[in-house]
Amino acid sequence: MPVILQTTLLLGLSNVFMTFAWYAHLRNLNDRQWYVAAFASWGIALFEYLVQVPANRIGFQTMSLAQLKLLQEVVTLTVFVPFALLYMRQPIKLDFLWAGLCLLGAVYFLFRS
Repeated sequence: MPVILQTTLLLGLSNVFMTFAWYAHLRNLNDRQWYVAAFASWGIALFEYLVQVPANRIGFQTMSLAQLKLLQEVVTLTVFVPFALLYMRQPIKLDFLWAGLCLLGAVYFLFRS
């Protein structure tokens, strides 16, 4: 499997954990004390790191640090938008499209060689 595909898939899984760790408590633990949400998020974040660290090590074999970071940002937006719409029930905004287009431009400039 190509390195960029391995990295992208692992970063995708990592970002699913990260997104839930950062934001799911706003819906699920809103009636609890903040430290309960913090400990729950911390537990979820452990799994995020167990996937994210190997993803970055694999990706850094063939990508520059800037390319790796930008790939992570694109994956983050790709994971976050469905999460916000479907799980958090946030309204869809045209700004999601504009942000995505800006990231695609950034991808173009960093990955062209």
